[in-house]
Amino acid sequence: MKSAILGAALLVIGAALIVTGVLPATDAIAVADRVWPILLFVVAITIVTELAAEAELFRIVAERAARWGLGRSWLLWLLVVLIAVISTVFLSLDTTAVLLTPVVVLLARHVGLPPLPFALTTVWLANTASLLLPVSNLTNLLAQHALGGISPFAFAALMALPALVAALVPVLVLLVVYRRQLFTRYQPDEPERATDRVLLIASGVVVLLLLPALVSGVPVWIPAVAGALILGAFFAVRRRSVLRFGLIPWQLVLLASGLFLVIEAAHSLGLPALLTALAGHGQDPLSLLRLAGSAAAGANVVNNLPAYLAFESIADSPVRIAAVLIGVNAGCLITPWASLATLLWHDRLKALDVEISWGKYIALGLVVAPLTVVAATLALALVH
Repeated sequence: MKSAILGAALLVIGAALIVTGVLPATDAIAVADRVWPILLFVVAITIVTELAAEAELFRIVAERAARWGLGRSWLLWLLVVLIAVISTVFLSLDTTAVLLTPVVVLLARHVGLPPLPFALTTVWLANTASLLLPVSNLTNLLAQHALGGISPFAFAALMALPALVAALVPVLVLLVVYRRQLFTRYQPDEPERATDRVLLIASGVVVLLLLPALVSGVPVWIPAVAGALILGAFFAVRRRSVLRFGLIPWQLVLLASGLFLVIEAAHSLGLPALLTALAGHGQDPLSLLRLAGSAAAGANVVNNLPAYLAFESIADSPVRIAAVLIGVNAGCLITPWASLATLLWHDRLKALDVEISWGKYIALGLVVAPLTVVAATLALALVH
């Protein structure tokens, strides 16, 4: 609700800026034209993943992973890493942080393992593994537009090595920090049957078909909306009570819309000149590190979405846009508000009685975020 209130306030401010002429109406219309497909995709993919979770798809996959882990905690954890990366890359960071987290926490408890390493795995990878494809993160969809609407494969070619490094560094840090808990054994149980096998199969088929559809080059909102409508039809027949207004992430849409307007107005007031003085220019390794570090700092001070919108204006080449993405996606691991997914993740942990103080989260983030941003940015400089 707080994000909805903030979003409504930002929309009011944006409207006032349009009325007073600070933000030209033509610029506001251009922003709306740019972002409506992105926000429609966010709504549709959220509905798909929420319905898939209701059909117990993520639980079934996690329980199968427990069997495939062969009683070895480190192997089960690596399978969770793999699931988290795939979920983030193809279904967005919110799916991993919000829907996968409760599943892996309950899975860890079910086999007698501490849940915190698994919970940190999902939230860290939700952010750092979201560099590979446009659909992985709202910031990436904005960057794809800024790059002239390049194909998902061209985007992946630009981000491949930095994305790999950004996912690998947090995994290594978690392995070092939680090595005692992860090098133990557990006794796998028989997986439970799904409540409704028809909904489970329908969800699995829709998600599997979405994976290639979202990288096919078709505007991503089209397959996402189709998937939402198909799953919605199945639930309308078999479990109508699940179809509720709460499936729509309207608070995120409201907040994002307000941020788009206000940041666009800030650009008209000279924000790019200020950021250029802070982040510099150029494409050599030190310049890219300066830009990525500045973007990461901005994400942790405010939030990764407005930070991306702000720094995009001074990223005048594909490589510099990639550096900004590294900063705002992989660097937003320090403050709780740096990523909305992190706040939602923490709410899920509280509901599951998993204790992690923000002080501990920040302390760990101060270690992993700089390492990840530096390593991923150097990887970017190495190949570009």
